[in-house]
Amino acid sequence: MSEIEGARVFRETWITGVRQHFPGEPKAGYVTPWEDTPQWERDAAGAVYIQVSQFVEISGGHASRLSREQKGRFVATCWTAQMFKHFKDPKPGYVADWPELPSWQQETDADIFEAIEKALA
Repeated sequence: MSEIEGARVFRETWITGVRQHFPGEPKAGYVTPWEDTPQWERDAAGAVYIQVSQFVEISGGHASRLSREQKGRFVATCWTAQMFKHFKDPKPGYVADWPELPSWQQETDADIFEAIEKALA
């Protein structure tokens, strides 16, 4: 799968996760379709896709044994690095550590890892 295709898997899973886990009505930016997603966000999604796919690959497939929390933490950490890459002074919510993330975001990040695993299988 190409980086662009992987980035789309990331974004589509993000949107599905937000719609499933977010309490109430999410902000429009959370569910913006791929075609309207800003380029920096597409690039960040592609980079995280690559990081997760490489992690799964070098684990010899054993990343599947990680807990959902561990999977979500990995995605969140990769995303945080992208926020520092794309923004000189990112909003605190963009770079919050795992315990500070809302549960809907933690669940969505774990969903993203698992969707990438599935796409690679």
